[in-house]
Amino acid sequence: MAGVTVVAVDGHAIMLSGPPGSGKSTLALGLIDRGAVLIGDDGISLLRESTRLLATPPPNIAGKIEVRNVGIVEIATTSAPLALVLKLTPDAPRFPETVSHEVLLDVAIPALAFDPALAAAPLRAEWALRTHGAFV
Repeated sequence: MAGVTVVAVDGHAIMLSGPPGSGKSTLALGLIDRGAVLIGDDGISLLRESTRLLATPPPNIAGKIEVRNVGIVEIATTSAPLALVLKLTPDAPRFPETVSHEVLLDVAIPALAFDPALAAAPLRAEWALRTHGAFV
């Protein structure tokens, strides 16, 4: 699956989706700085295991992440069950009234609109995982 960045926080994967330049890699780097582990930048592999999806590094770009104004750097990776999709957009509501779902390989994953430009984005992403993530 191309065009997404995924990191594992406490053994659960958060998928960051959005158009190029929306802040996926920047948010991932902020989460990695707080202890997350990269699964894939600008692509991942998904494997269905019963009622859950396992996010794994894609073989062709495993261990690589774009650091804007620096280049492509090498970093450790892991695999983890996908628990949450954050859809990066500056139009994210302040208080989500409902949690939508992204259906991937016939598995519904909780999904939230998320503004990565607001303060404390990595911390807010961790709280989104704790509050809305699917822990199967």
